[in-house]
Amino acid sequence: MRINRYIATCIIACFAILVGTSAAQTNVTSVPDGQKAKVLGYINQRSEERLLMTTLDGAKYVVQLSPSTSVKSNTKGVFRGGGKYELSHLLRGLRVQVEGRGNTEGAIVADSVRFNETDLRTAQSLESRMDPLEQNVASNTSRIGANEENDKRQSGQIEENTALANRAQGTADSAMSAAEKAQLTADRANNRINGLGDYDEIKTIVVNFSTGKYVLDAKGKQVIDEAAAWVKTQNTKGWMVSVVGFADSTGKTDANRILSERRANTVIGYLVSQHNLPLTKLVEPFGAGIDNPVAANDTAEGRAQNRRVEIRLLSNKGIAGTN
Repeated sequence: MRINRYIATCIIACFAILVGTSAAQTNVTSVPDGQKAKVLGYINQRSEERLLMTTLDGAKYVVQLSPSTSVKSNTKGVFRGGGKYELSHLLRGLRVQVEGRGNTEGAIVADSVRFNETDLRTAQSLESRMDPLEQNVASNTSRIGANEENDKRQSGQIEENTALANRAQGTADSAMSAAEKAQLTADRANNRINGLGDYDEIKTIVVNFSTGKYVLDAKGKQVIDEAAAWVKTQNTKGWMVSVVGFADSTGKTDANRILSERRANTVIGYLVSQHNLPLTKLVEPFGAGIDNPVAANDTAEGRAQNRRVEIRLLSNKGIAGTN
């Protein structure tokens, strides 16, 4: 239990750093004005009047909240019934189902938001850990920013001296060249910052599990070992790892959510202990339960495919410099 809590804490820190405060507005799905929308996913960011949420297949939506938005939990089945809650209970990391209509900005104006009370307790626990971690991240970011500003001032002094020398020689062309280089440097810096919340998917490794089990068997370890050996042959600059657990439809929904989370944590533990994966490389790990099946659950073969963990290798565009 202590190991899982430690892993979760480190994951939250990594998530906060990667997502940042830009609200990741690129690649947001637009909903036509007046069109009905029903979306199931996780809250990535939250302001007083808006949510940014991501579905399990990676689609992003902006959700507009209002005093008339109905916020309820469920106690039976998936998003049915339950008690009423305030908008303030819609926390980052909470899995929600939003229903509403699109507006002129392409956002979903939420009529109702539903969630599971078990998920709410988990999100509240993560939120209590996230605040002190984000304060530490903000402090580190401030120090990094101060160093970058100092570098920029020194760079500016060098360029200024060069420009003075060029003007002394009467070469207007050289002055123009220095200005173009400065603009190019600024453009590259902006692209790098804007790309910190964007990823290119490189490869997905699938590890399957037996019914009701979350312990890695010999075949599962072999799949991970072979993937790790391949990674060592690649240029991994800017690479991140997303670990998502899944379950088949056998059993109760809440039990499958817990089972899928345990499967994801088992794979994370193996990657860290056997292949020295830095925890700062992890992004958005969670257990998705029976959501997003890759095969039909009405056959034994299909259920076997759905009992899985997906290890998704991603390249951060900002870090890799590909944005």
